[in-house]
Amino acid sequence: MALDETTEELARAAAQGDHRSLGELLRRIEPDVLRHCARLLPYHQDAEEASQDTLLAVARNIGRFEGRARFSTWLHIVTANCARTTYRSLKRRAAEQTSDELPESRADPRRVSVIAGSRLDLLDAMEALEADKPELAQALVLRDICELDYNQVADQLGIPLGTAKSRIHQARKYVQGVLGDEYGRFT
Repeated sequence: MALDETTEELARAAAQGDHRSLGELLRRIEPDVLRHCARLLPYHQDAEEASQDTLLAVARNIGRFEGRARFSTWLHIVTANCARTTYRSLKRRAAEQTSDELPESRADPRRVSVIAGSRLDLLDAMEALEADKPELAQALVLRDICELDYNQVADQLGIPLGTAKSRIHQARKYVQGVLGDEYGRFT
């Protein structure tokens, strides 16, 4: 999400308590947030849910935005976290349903995208990584999902550049082990 300077200024003003700036900021970022969520979640309704959660999180937490990094970097992290939270919530709800609550029909394989399935596999692998090695997951999300460069990842995490590169490499190896060679398509 590359945001223009006006949006960055709105974010700084909103962080200082300007409610008008916050409203305008949310209006401006909504399409980008939805697009970013759609890259992570394969179904439009799920992406919309994550997008709304992201906008709510921005509205609630804008005061925590300190302006040390660009707002777009902060927004990437909030968006990725909300998308992953939405995914975990959907997965948990699906697991809670008993088999008699589920309809007899299965998903039509002709209508289920290979890309969607790959994204779900990747989210499962990311969830496993986060549970096992959260510091690696955080670096990988910033680099491969939020598409920050290595310097930005290091700055955002407050770690040396070499440590950021090492964590990203280790995280990719972990995810690759979970997914097999499929992960090469995502990086």
